[in-house]
Amino acid sequence: MNILLVEDDELLCDMISMLLKKEKYSCDVANSAAQARELYDNNSYQLILMDWNLPDGNGIELIKEIRAYQDAVCVLMLSGRESVDERVEALDVGADDYLCKPYSNIELLARIRALLRRESSQKTTMLTHKNVTLDLALRELKVDAEAIKLTEKEFALLELLMLHKNKVLSRFEISELLAKSFDAIKSSNLVDVHVKNIRKKSGLNDIIATVRGVGYSVKD
Repeated sequence: MNILLVEDDELLCDMISMLLKKEKYSCDVANSAAQARELYDNNSYQLILMDWNLPDGNGIELIKEIRAYQDAVCVLMLSGRESVDERVEALDVGADDYLCKPYSNIELLARIRALLRRESSQKTTMLTHKNVTLDLALRELKVDAEAIKLTEKEFALLELLMLHKNKVLSRFEISELLAKSFDAIKSSNLVDVHVKNIRKKSGLNDIIATVRGVGYSVKD
């Protein structure tokens, strides 16, 4: 599970990131709103741990931006603000949970597990986009209700793009993420080859957009 920790207290960042890594989570750290935006735009996360106060902004505004993308990523607000009104404000703008500082490591990990279980249970086995349906259980692609046969690697690449709809994934990022399951994918050239094959088989030229010099995206 990939987690983004947004916290300007470097000592606290080190403590939390060490805790998460000990629990076998992958953790990226942002000490500012600008760093958080850059990491969020270029990576995929299942959970964001969000501090309220940041040197160049605040966590509330970042949550609003994330929800504006209609991203279903879970957000746990970590804050020293204890008032009911502020908790309500964070939840109303899109935080999934709120934890007041100081907190115990045991409670933090329990909240993380609960949110990740919720995120996992909400995942659907059917991804749809315009005239495209991807059945994750049957590993089947249909375009205009017609079944299209893809290789396992091609299916996994299309699944990745559809799961991150409206976000640009770089060739390196696609290769890196898929390589966790498919060791044969080790170069950006192979990513291009797989995208070309998917387009040829399915006619999805208008749905899989090429972002010149970067990578690919499935866009509305």
